[in-house]
Amino acid sequence: MTDLGARVTDLFTRIGAPPPHAGAQQVRSPITGETIGRVDHDDADSVGARVQAAHHAFAAWRDTPAPVRGRLVYELGRLLREHQDALGELVSIEAGKIRSEGLGEVQEMIDICDLAVGLSRQLCGLTIASERPGHRMMEQWHPLGVVGVISAFNFPVAVWSWNAALALVCGNPVVWKPSENAVLTAMATHAIATQAARTAGAPEGLIALLLGGRDVGTALVDHPDVALISATGSTRMGREVAPRVAARFGRYLLELGGNNAAILAPSADLDLAVRGIVFSAAGTAGQRCTTLRRIIVHRSIAADLTDRLATAYGTLPIGSPLDEGTLVGPLINRRAYDGFVAALDAAREQGGQVVAGGQRVLQAEHPDAYYVQPTIVRMPGQTAVVQQETFAPILYVLEYDDFAEALALHNDVPQGLSSSVFTTDLREAEIFTSAAGSDCGIANVNIGPSGAEIGGAFGGEKDTGGGRESGSDAWKAYMRRATNTVNYSRDLPLAQGVEFG
Repeated sequence: MTDLGARVTDLFTRIGAPPPHAGAQQVRSPITGETIGRVDHDDADSVGARVQAAHHAFAAWRDTPAPVRGRLVYELGRLLREHQDALGELVSIEAGKIRSEGLGEVQEMIDICDLAVGLSRQLCGLTIASERPGHRMMEQWHPLGVVGVISAFNFPVAVWSWNAALALVCGNPVVWKPSENAVLTAMATHAIATQAARTAGAPEGLIALLLGGRDVGTALVDHPDVALISATGSTRMGREVAPRVAARFGRYLLELGGNNAAILAPSADLDLAVRGIVFSAAGTAGQRCTTLRRIIVHRSIAADLTDRLATAYGTLPIGSPLDEGTLVGPLINRRAYDGFVAALDAAREQGGQVVAGGQRVLQAEHPDAYYVQPTIVRMPGQTAVVQQETFAPILYVLEYDDFAEALALHNDVPQGLSSSVFTTDLREAEIFTSAAGSDCGIANVNIGPSGAEIGGAFGGEKDTGGGRESGSDAWKAYMRRATNTVNYSRDLPLAQGVEFG
């Protein structure tokens, strides 16, 4: 057994789950490329069995009072606090995130549990004025049904929790199909969630896990008893999922690609901006959907900003995310590295100039792992490669002359997830966050586009899919709406003054 494999066994033992060393499929860590576990994949028959069990659990769970449902999520949050260190380290080992990000991801799960527990007593409808005497109108929200969650490797557990915590308090079972690159963290999380469900006395089958590839995901998407599919991944994946779910009149919630930009105005505080840019662009090795991928900087400060960023990039410690002081870990796999190389080749062909980074490193120490230098590329304009999302730490620098031009460049990409502007000009800040400004679901001022809080609804527009998860009123996606009219009079007046008989 490898060193990391032994560490995984220890972490599973601490969490109280069976170590993953008995299956046919190898699981590798991006830190070294070594095998850290073995699992068995499910098949289409398994999907049907889990969904059927979840559908059966729904009959009991939907009639459970919402505050009682909240007790399950409270228990989940308690257990996550108890196992935060172990689960956070497992995230680092399997997803390649630095330690603070691994712990931060589990903290995000704890935070959404806290929000959902409070929400369990505030699933509020409306009382609506009726035009008819002796009548009352109201709007209620009811549990929807089985929720299928398909998650990505880069946030292997947090995105599941965004969906699961809300879905559970809203009265729904959850069936989870994680990324093939993040099955161990899913198994550990599922073990914790199962323990929470048993402690809370929840029905069997309420929380289910499916491991596997495209065939398993397709079976989940196509199953007629799955009321909602919440899928996180590429825009390509979303284009396949949406029509399949729509064909059976199911619901879908999509969190897809991002091509996030920051506008740097002449009045920007560059010290503040550099700190925000470096984290947003280089953090998680550029493998966040909210990663900063484009800088649109005023020509008057472009040289100064680029020099500062290049200097900062030169100081970033790259290496094992388990080592103290590391800020940039590995890409998830060879495919991600090939995408990084292809994008840089295309950028050069399209007139780009690499001003920092761009090389693979640590290849001698870890030939089966893929560490790269975060990269800055000065581009002559928003060429084809700049309009694409490359899931790697590549930051394109574009220049502008006036704010209207900057906004036009900012919005002229297919994606619409997250965005930011660095300015101390009140007018520019207000324009950017107005209807005439950023066309993204998230628009920030004087912070980068990466790193959203639980309280706000998370999601984007255009090729990002239009879904919303986490805070605000995102809970409504997991419920169905019913409008009720109650006649407490002895008459039967009709709406709009209609008379009949």
